[in-house]
Amino acid sequence: MSSSPDGSASRRTQRGAGADLDELYEAHSTRLVAQIYAYTRDMALAEDVVQEAFVRVVARWSKVSTYDDPVGWIRRVAWNLATSDWRRSRRARRLAPRLREEHVAGPSPDRVVLVQALATLPPVQRRVAVMFYLADMSLADIADFERVSENAVKQRLHRARVALAAALKEPRSEVGRA
Repeated sequence: MSSSPDGSASRRTQRGAGADLDELYEAHSTRLVAQIYAYTRDMALAEDVVQEAFVRVVARWSKVSTYDDPVGWIRRVAWNLATSDWRRSRRARRLAPRLREEHVAGPSPDRVVLVQALATLPPVQRRVAVMFYLADMSLADIADFERVSENAVKQRLHRARVALAAALKEPRSEVGRA
């Protein structure tokens, strides 16, 4: 049997001599990692895909061990995994600009005080105040949403205004200070 540059003849001899998967891993994993590293220029990825290729061969070892070149099968799986990772990364880089979060400033101190004051209102008054002032809904839209008359919305909104005015006039501590 002639020896090839990649050592396939020695692999066939090892397999023929009854070398098990552990011996195959010991004999070829470093070389496979070096090959994948040369392809990906990422040592961690190279180690990961070679390890994954060996994990995948475990379930198929009874079949793969009969191949003329079981290391070739493992190499192909590792290369396919590396190529898939490269494609995923390329796709992610293309999509990343569209997925970037826009920076949104935190709430102003006035907004924090307003939210605290709104929290003191009964739920029906709070909903009406939020819909009218923050969601810019009309009285008719609020009445429709709440399933009440416009006069009921006006009454709730009036009571909310009175309660908010009282809550906002009370002395309060600065935001962030106790």
